[in-house]
Amino acid sequence: MAETKLSERVMNRTWRKRLMTTVRRLPPLSPGWKGAAIALSGTAGILFLVQSYLLIGSRGPGDYVIGTAVFLLAIALISGGIAGLLHVAKRIPSRYIGPAIASFILLFISFIGPMTVMVIVTLSILAGCSLSGALVCRWMRGAYREAKTLKKTAAGIAAAVTAVMTIGIGTWLVDDGRAKLAKPYRLSVTKPTERYPAVLDNPAEPGPYPVRTLTYGSKDSYRAVFNAEDSLITEPVDGSAFVANWSSLRTKTFGFGPEAMPLNGLVWYPDGDGPFPLVMIVHGNHLATDYSDPGYAYLGELLASRGYIVVSIDENFLNTSPFDDLFMLNVLENENPARGWLMLEHLKVWEEWNGTEGNPFHGKADMSRIALIGHSRGGEAVTVAAAYNRLPASPENGGIAFDYGFGIRSVISLAGTDGQYEPAGRPTELTDLNYLALQGSHDMDVSSFAGAAQYSRIGFTPGSDYFKASVYIYGANHGQFNTVWGRSDAPGLGNLLYNRAQLIPQEEQLQAAKVLISSFLEATLYEKTEYRAIFQDLGHAREWLPDTMYIHDYADSRTTLVSTFDEDIDLTTTTLPGGQLIGEQLAEWKEEKVEMKFAPGPYSAVRLGWDRDRARGTPSYTIVLPDTGLAVPPDGSIVFSVADRSEAREEMTDLTVQVEDVHGNTASMPLSAAGGLLPMLEGGIVKWPLTSLMPTREPVFQTFAFRLSDFGRVNPAFQPERLSRIRLVFDKTAAGSIYLRDVGIRDDVAVSHADE
Repeated sequence: MAETKLSERVMNRTWRKRLMTTVRRLPPLSPGWKGAAIALSGTAGILFLVQSYLLIGSRGPGDYVIGTAVFLLAIALISGGIAGLLHVAKRIPSRYIGPAIASFILLFISFIGPMTVMVIVTLSILAGCSLSGALVCRWMRGAYREAKTLKKTAAGIAAAVTAVMTIGIGTWLVDDGRAKLAKPYRLSVTKPTERYPAVLDNPAEPGPYPVRTLTYGSKDSYRAVFNAEDSLITEPVDGSAFVANWSSLRTKTFGFGPEAMPLNGLVWYPDGDGPFPLVMIVHGNHLATDYSDPGYAYLGELLASRGYIVVSIDENFLNTSPFDDLFMLNVLENENPARGWLMLEHLKVWEEWNGTEGNPFHGKADMSRIALIGHSRGGEAVTVAAAYNRLPASPENGGIAFDYGFGIRSVISLAGTDGQYEPAGRPTELTDLNYLALQGSHDMDVSSFAGAAQYSRIGFTPGSDYFKASVYIYGANHGQFNTVWGRSDAPGLGNLLYNRAQLIPQEEQLQAAKVLISSFLEATLYEKTEYRAIFQDLGHAREWLPDTMYIHDYADSRTTLVSTFDEDIDLTTTTLPGGQLIGEQLAEWKEEKVEMKFAPGPYSAVRLGWDRDRARGTPSYTIVLPDTGLAVPPDGSIVFSVADRSEAREEMTDLTVQVEDVHGNTASMPLSAAGGLLPMLEGGIVKWPLTSLMPTREPVFQTFAFRLSDFGRVNPAFQPERLSRIRLVFDKTAAGSIYLRDVGIRDDVAVSHADE
């Protein structure tokens, strides 16, 4: 045993001696490589310190220093290990490889955004800093004093190229982007004043009620605002069944675990007797310690003055927290259902307060008239809440009983996500409620119109009275719906990748939100049906909305859908049994999932393409109505939704809408009579010249309605109640490609004169 230990000691001394000899023989790091390492490490380190401050600085100096130091240590260990492996190649000194790898990781994290853009920007900074650092260091060491003319010339050229490259990258990063935001089809152009007499009051103007405020929260809340002297106290709720991977660091930060989630809220309410409709707002995912709920005060103040109780609830503890999530290595998981479930738990509190004498809100809230508004992940959370509201138990755990059944009439999604949570593995489908989705063309977070998918899954039962609408706002982004989030849709320095110069001003985006949300609530909670006209045709709000471009879609329960194109793979049959679909001289005719920016959407349409120069006749598409089972109201309208899908088209598409009765009498009107089909709006959200690395356009559906009585005026022989065919004739725009869906007949008997 002693001999063995002696042998081991001798061998250990031998290996240590050889290792030291090898290290001494390593060639010294040349001035160029040393300069490259210093310049690159310094630049990456400074940028990372700034990014780290933007992500976790709001937690205080102690957590900022600890979090940054721990992450830098981890990066040093990882990059050192990788550098050691790469050193085998003996081509690049390991004393550069280590800083280079560490810098790449730090830069990559600092510029969170589209993956391809992140890689290009990171490699560009890596190359620019390395070359400039190497050249400067070699020059300072005198490497070019005795060099030949050719070498000096080459070094000079390299220095010039590197300087231009470095300055170019820096300028590109700090510049806001391309400012031109062409709006050839803005409201003032497409919706002339003479077509829209002013018969409605501006819904974005403050109402008659003085506004009061209050807060409520669980005792000893992590935020003092919810435990103010006059705050109402709520009991925490156990949400552990709705989240996973809640870390001990998160518990330490907020002072509670998932079993004790607080019910905190900011309240704006009218100074009046009531009862008033209740509107609950929930934010989406943002930095957990940069609180999001105050960012909807603009809605709270407006709506409260107009007779609503408005609550912006606190779910910040479910948001991203780089410190608590170990810089995304240990993130909170599956929290999406909790976001919706918590809204219902808040409503339980309001129901209790409403029935408790002595409570400030006793008898104040009309619990039969409730609207939910959600932003980003909150836009999906409100649909989860609406679905849970009607279920007897959790779809994932029958042991968790639900007993809600609140009077949720309306749901609003602001730049909402979709499909991040699917109850029992199925998309969230909702029936018989009112739904509104708002989306910006320049959304740099939810950069594809996810709310359109949920819109397609809102259904109505015959005899009900609900509607759904979507509005696509040109120049709007993700964050400007919240005054805390603002123009920055990416975390920290990642915003430098985006073309923020093209955004409409925040006050305009807030104005659009106020007009559309207030109109929607007036129509659905106060049942002022005249405000439905705004969603059927935005021209009715042209005096109040910012003068940008909009694409809007609308459907309601008064519409009998003839063809949705979702039911089967037969191109020739309608959704309503007994009908027929006929295409003639079309270059494209197929039913498919709608191609959005990054993938097909979860809903279908018929794709119609035409090229009159190549066709033997005039291209057309005909919907033959069933002989039975469809009553056509004489005061009704034919309705359908169309989306342009021609990538290169910049002008509006026009065609002829023709109707035919059972006797063969026809009448025609141009599509442009109802406004014309807007082209796909381009949202170049990444700065030039990298703009094309991200999709810039996607098809957004636009609703069209033609009153049958108007066709009767075109041809008095045409009998609207005997309608048998609806035909789209592609005789005006020479070539194009569109999506068509939701063709139907709407009963307009109950429509207000505001539609006239």
